[in-house]
Amino acid sequence: MTIAWSSFTPWASLAGGLLVGLAAALLLLFNGRIAGISGVLGGLLRPVRGDVTWRAAFVAGLVLAPLAWLLLGPLPRLHIDASLPVLVVAGLLVGIGTRVGSGCTSGHGVCGLSRGSVRSLAATATFMGAGFAVVFVVRHLLGS
Repeated sequence: MTIAWSSFTPWASLAGGLLVGLAAALLLLFNGRIAGISGVLGGLLRPVRGDVTWRAAFVAGLVLAPLAWLLLGPLPRLHIDASLPVLVVAGLLVGIGTRVGSGCTSGHGVCGLSRGSVRSLAATATFMGAGFAVVFVVRHLLGS
């Protein structure tokens, strides 16, 4: 295994992590809501009166953030080593997982862990363990 040191971006990663944490804390502080993306987006698909504006603003921020980044410099080069069918199946599995696990990695991993939720600890450990196992199988056992 080699490390691509040119892709090592600790300061940008730290800044991104701080912004995610700040956004999650501000949403909880001012709105009393958890910044779990699957829940925020799911609430837009099943709109409730008086609950749409903040959700739409949150999702708009997620979409507009890369455009704001362009003001500072070019976006990182995107390279995906998977076919379209693999990406579709992976996306469906993630969607099913968010339903079964009652939330996504942002809801459990960022917000739940910071609140000391045991359920979120179990969910995050499961997400991470499953990710480690899939990468190991795909890269080392299947050899792709």
